Amino acid sequence: MIHQAPAGARDLLPLEVAQKSWINDRLQDVFQRWGYKRIVTSTIEWVDTLMAGGAIDPSTVIQLQNTSEGRLGLRPELTVSIARAAVNRLTNQTIQRLCYRANVFRNPPQGHHGRQLEFYQAGVELLFTDGVLADGEILLLLANCLQSLGVESWQLLLGDAGLTRNLLQGFPVNLQSEILKCIANLDRVSLENLPLESELKTKALQVFDLRGNPLEVLEKVSKLDLDEQGISAVNHLKSLIDLVNHNNNKKLPIILDLSLIQTFDYYTGITFSAVSLKDNKPYILAQGGRYNQLLSLYHPQKKSSPGIGFSFNIEDLHSCLLNTPNLPKITPPSDWLVIPKNSASTKKAFDYAQQLRSSENLVRVEIDLEFRTAEDIRKYAHNEGILNLAWIDENGQVSIEQL
Repeated sequence: MIHQAPAGARDLLPLEVAQKSWINDRLQDVFQRWGYKRIVTSTIEWVDTLMAGGAIDPSTVIQLQNTSEGRLGLRPELTVSIARAAVNRLTNQTIQRLCYRANVFRNPPQGHHGRQLEFYQAGVELLFTDGVLADGEILLLLANCLQSLGVESWQLLLGDAGLTRNLLQGFPVNLQSEILKCIANLDRVSLENLPLESELKTKALQVFDLRGNPLEVLEKVSKLDLDEQGISAVNHLKSLIDLVNHNNNKKLPIILDLSLIQTFDYYTGITFSAVSLKDNKPYILAQGGRYNQLLSLYHPQKKSSPGIGFSFNIEDLHSCLLNTPNLPKITPPSDWLVIPKNSASTKKAFDYAQQLRSSENLVRVEIDLEFRTAEDIRKYAHNEGILNLAWIDENGQVSIEQL
């Protein structure tokens, strides 16, 4: 077994590392251009901390050990950790723009032994602010990131957890959770078989089918029996869609989908996913939403504060970009190969290599360590894409050769 990685784990070789670093670097560049500052939180968390938001299935958490203070586990996502750190560590709790790049860990579902355990994410959290402008910033930031990466043919599925739950208020209390479950899982058959009166069943199916062109869906919703909270949510979505498409030469490819909801209360407002279809396979590039109750769970005085964010799935982004000209096709070659002509010139070769590396610009320099023949050295340099050779003799004299 010692020659294999554990089931569900995998190694990343240099080219894949270079490609995923290219993705991450561009995302972080866009995040910073929008004023987001990087935060690093602990890989290890209390399991009780991870469970507090209700969004994490306990079976997905890779638990490490029990201590006298509680159980420890590896983080399966970043939002909870950032929420905990923000309300307990940040002295300034006005608007905070935070970004991250990190690995996360999740147990696979039962019966899926060998499925991936470690994933890579990059994302943002916009904390202590609410409203149309904050929601609009997040959606436009996500779109800007995908544009920067050169991702094509993607769509933004946009829902509103608060509005969908509001539309269920007129149903029997004992069936609301079942209806919500059917909608969240797109299970029309089970919805049709619920013990509902004919009129309510028709209404339930109307809610189930609320997806498509944003303005057309909102027009349908406006004709339903809405209370004040529902009307406010509809107006919010109208204003949000108008904001993100204002003065855009190319409007965001939004599909309004009010089935985009979870069966737990983690999200309180808009929810969204950026998806792409490649070779008839759907890829979830990013997911996020508004969570205005989460931060209160970690505040010492249970003070409620708004938040919204999203995370990119680096694996799915990588898969979508793999056969495009965007990603690097080779690892960056060294700029120089320094070659000592004989054993007496090795110290001079190391000195010259370090002199090259001391340049203000990044210069990649490697040294030939094997005293190969000139023919073998040139062949190696050609294969590796190294264009500059420096031959060093025992007196420190340098002969430059460019391939």
